[in-house]
Amino acid sequence: MRIAVCIALLAAMVGAALATEIPPAARRSGYSFMGADTKAMQDEDTANPGMLSVLDGEALWTRKAGSADKACAECHNDARVSMKGVAARYPAFEKMLGKPIDLEGRINLCRTNHQQATPFAYESRELLALSAYVAQQSRGMPIAADDDPELAPFVEKGHALFMQRQGQLNLGCANCHDDNWDRKLAGSPITQGQPTGYPLYRLEWQSLGSLQRRLRACITGIRAQAYDYGSPELVELELYLMSRARGMPVETPAVRP
Repeated sequence: MRIAVCIALLAAMVGAALATEIPPAARRSGYSFMGADTKAMQDEDTANPGMLSVLDGEALWTRKAGSADKACAECHNDARVSMKGVAARYPAFEKMLGKPIDLEGRINLCRTNHQQATPFAYESRELLALSAYVAQQSRGMPIAADDDPELAPFVEKGHALFMQRQGQLNLGCANCHDDNWDRKLAGSPITQGQPTGYPLYRLEWQSLGSLQRRLRACITGIRAQAYDYGSPELVELELYLMSRARGMPVETPAVRP
């Protein structure tokens, strides 16, 4: 109830506000808004609970699967080399599908096409673990959203969705994360919503979770109908967010409150 009241107050506060995009020099990771204990947890791999999923992903990388009886490593060899920088470029345009796919989508596409295996379910332990393992190979590298001109209309759709007011509270992503970042909501800081650490371990969830899970939670929080996992809308929103965070370092697996 307290959170609902705070969100309603925020809605009233920003009701007439126009979203202002954050200039590159002012962009900040969610890490900078955290307390010292949570920062220490992310900084130390032996204390970071997300690293358990990375280890699970490493095991899955070399495990044969599907009727093709192949492992990821048979095509991609050592992930520490072949996957370096890959996650920093996703979502990316997939010509076969004629649309962008995110990292989870790419893993499942490889799984169905090359391993002849059933795709992992969204938010499954296996998909999160493999995504975290692949993304961890890009840790510290700058996000480098793809400049493929075929992505441009999808980036624009994601931007439009980021700006769009929706739900019973009539709020858009930009009203919190562009206009009111560094303020408080229910005692917690409003961050810029930069997607630098996904999949990440959230203390509230007591588990690893994807960016799509976080987006769905935000949409539900403004009393709107959340898009289905894997929907074009969520992938387009991911794509815009990664474009918005261009140049910021990958932190996977990040830790957040």
